[in-house]
Amino acid sequence: MPLDWNRIGSSSPQLLVQPRDIFAALPNKPFSYLRQEQGEVLEGWFARKDDRDVVIKQNTGGGKTVVGLLIAQSTLNEGVGKAVYLAPDTYLAARVREEAVRLGLPTSERHDDPSFLAGRAILVTTFQKLINGQSVFGVAGGWRTPVDLGVVVVDDAHAALATTEGQFRLTIPIGHEAFYPLFDLFADDLKEQNRKATFDITEGDVTAAVRVPFWAWANKLDEVWKILYPFGAARDEEFKFAWPLIADCLQLCTVMVSRRGIEIQPPCPPIDKIPSFVGARRRVYLTATLSDDSVLVTNLKADPKNLEHVVTPGSAADLGDRLVLAPVQLNPNLSDDAVRTLAKQFSLGDRDGDGIPETRPVNVVVLVPSGAQAALWRGLADRIHYIKDLEAGVAELRAGHVGLVVLVNKYDGIDLPGPACEMLVIDGIPRPMSAADRREAAALIDSPTRRARDAQRIEQGMGRGVRDVGDHCAVLLLGAGLAMAVHDSAWLELFSPATRAQLVLSRDVALQLYGQGSGGIRSALSVCLDRDPQWVQRSRFALASVRYRNVGAVRPEAVAARDAFDLAVAGQTPQAADRLQTAINGITDPALRGWVREQKAGYLHFTDPALAQQQLGAAIRDNAMVLRPAVGVDVRPSRPAAVQARAAAEHLGATYGDSTALLLGVRAVLDEIVWDEERTEQAEAAWAKLGLHLGFGSTRPERLYGTGPDNLWTLTPARNAVIELKTGVELTCTGIAKKDADQLRGGVQWNTEANGGVAAVPVMVHPVDVYDARAIAVPEMRVITPAKLAEFKTAIVAFATALTQGQHLWREEQAVAQQLAFHRLTGDRIIGAYSVAVRRPK
Repeated sequence: MPLDWNRIGSSSPQLLVQPRDIFAALPNKPFSYLRQEQGEVLEGWFARKDDRDVVIKQNTGGGKTVVGLLIAQSTLNEGVGKAVYLAPDTYLAARVREEAVRLGLPTSERHDDPSFLAGRAILVTTFQKLINGQSVFGVAGGWRTPVDLGVVVVDDAHAALATTEGQFRLTIPIGHEAFYPLFDLFADDLKEQNRKATFDITEGDVTAAVRVPFWAWANKLDEVWKILYPFGAARDEEFKFAWPLIADCLQLCTVMVSRRGIEIQPPCPPIDKIPSFVGARRRVYLTATLSDDSVLVTNLKADPKNLEHVVTPGSAADLGDRLVLAPVQLNPNLSDDAVRTLAKQFSLGDRDGDGIPETRPVNVVVLVPSGAQAALWRGLADRIHYIKDLEAGVAELRAGHVGLVVLVNKYDGIDLPGPACEMLVIDGIPRPMSAADRREAAALIDSPTRRARDAQRIEQGMGRGVRDVGDHCAVLLLGAGLAMAVHDSAWLELFSPATRAQLVLSRDVALQLYGQGSGGIRSALSVCLDRDPQWVQRSRFALASVRYRNVGAVRPEAVAARDAFDLAVAGQTPQAADRLQTAINGITDPALRGWVREQKAGYLHFTDPALAQQQLGAAIRDNAMVLRPAVGVDVRPSRPAAVQARAAAEHLGATYGDSTALLLGVRAVLDEIVWDEERTEQAEAAWAKLGLHLGFGSTRPERLYGTGPDNLWTLTPARNAVIELKTGVELTCTGIAKKDADQLRGGVQWNTEANGGVAAVPVMVHPVDVYDARAIAVPEMRVITPAKLAEFKTAIVAFATALTQGQHLWREEQAVAQQLAFHRLTGDRIIGAYSVAVRRPK
């Protein structure tokens, strides 16, 4: 007779609660044992399972997907409620479901699947599916009944956080019916903030962006509602996903206007609008690279107390082997193009560069932030993949040798184990795309807060090629900015402990290669790729004693920002301002302090507009990139340094601690001054830094006062360089446009009014040195053309290099003076040496 299995055994996997027990009871699991690190993490979570918010940090490739699925199943078995596993995108959600099938855990793909609703299966979907204004899980005030959840597992939490900000941002594109009525409503207010940028928007400059002053937005809110409400009520295609989330706090929103459209975004996401997420009994965040846990508080309203401790394995040695080299750190004279060629040769198996393959070829994967950067690889790449064709591209890499493959703007969420990626090249890091993010990046450009975000992106990228402790990958970082990130101790502290240990070990290799060309780099890369026993031993030893940081990093001002927003939403704006003041009292970074003061002023306006303007005046003294007060900002006359060389030596000495840092820092500044319409803001900021490096008074009047030139260099007591940068102009243009010449003329006039008695030298950084036929001439105008800019950069690199040839020469006034003179960088010669006179068209 057949056995009645229902009467045999006292329990089943569906009734077990301990995640390790659940795994042990799975009948057809693909591997017999959990990794030690996975077991330790699951034990750590189980001990804290009743905490509402738990962060789990494991190295890339540490098996987080299995951990997340077992946590979800444990919650189902305990009867706490329904389980949702959120992946960053549909591609990764499909991979999670595949992993669940391998384990034998039931999953659902749809929110209305009876198995999910009955608590018998884990719903695996995307973060966007839950967090949007038409969420199938329900929106506060909407017609759907919110879905009650027991646990939400957020995979790749850093990617989810970026998604959150976008989901709570209403973007009205320039062609939309609401754009021009809204633009016209605030046109005068925008001009008062920044006249030039406002005109740039109307002229089609894709990089120009201006914030609507918070007082203008609040004072005209009735007119705003009349414009926007009809589109929100009609569920207009551009409105339907964001409007339901932000309409109730519209008065508190930050509003940015750019050529791409108008962005309306709250200071913090009103995550309460998604009751299923906010009300979930357990929220678990899986991350490999989230070094700053603050964004979990600001974006997802996580409990700061729960984040004080994070769950980690006992050891951080569960990371694949990586050698990380920044070629420009090893040899400042080695060009990026030479490194690109070297990477191509490795993909062909031609390691000595003689054109003849003599060893096995490897898959080389290149991460770039944009299409413009991808174009630099076009002649070398076997494939260039964008997000839309990423799944097929990754599958091809996993299937065998492809060659050199470029992935555009995808630094996380892809797995390239083993031979799929043995060499990884990071050629730049993603830049903020939204106008609000670009404004914040510009305001906090040198702030430790911004640096931490960039370090996170770098670490995300470096994790693509090592998905298992047995994996290996050689990593090349292109550009001086990335090289500085692995050289400067202030940067190194921002990486995870295991990655930092690998960077330190790689630096030991780099020290022996200093000054060598491509040959030395080839040899070092081969040591890693060929699994040299000495390298493998030292690599494993470097990680053996490394431990994770199990203490969360939550910035006080981030907690204050969340608290303040929630108070303001409840109508308690004075208390919101007071809450931010408690954070301001402890901030030592002036840029960040000014940024938070601007937020405080926005809340103060609702009850005391005059005090709000006073607070904004204090903010702009800390950070010139914040909103200008309604009464404007007094123009401070430019002051030249008493002695240019002394000013340069003082600045260089205070900025750079060693000769390598000096060379990398100078190169990083120069790398930002490029002909790229997407990076004009970075170019202007870098130009201002360059002036300080050379000992000039260097300011950005247009940013400081809303009028005037892009940059002003005080060359001598009697001469100022009035500089307009047009690095966003197409290199194929045929003449200097009338509007650009007019802007420079306006800058000259501004200098006359602001710095009476100081002559202006009008300078334009532009692709050509000839006027358009309609342009009105600017007397004595000079042009820094691409050829002259290249000469200028070469001279500055030579200047910096010369100062590294002795012990701290860059700190000595006499040595700096000698090199400034030799390279024609003194105030009386620099413009004549590195620019040409403008010409009239023939």
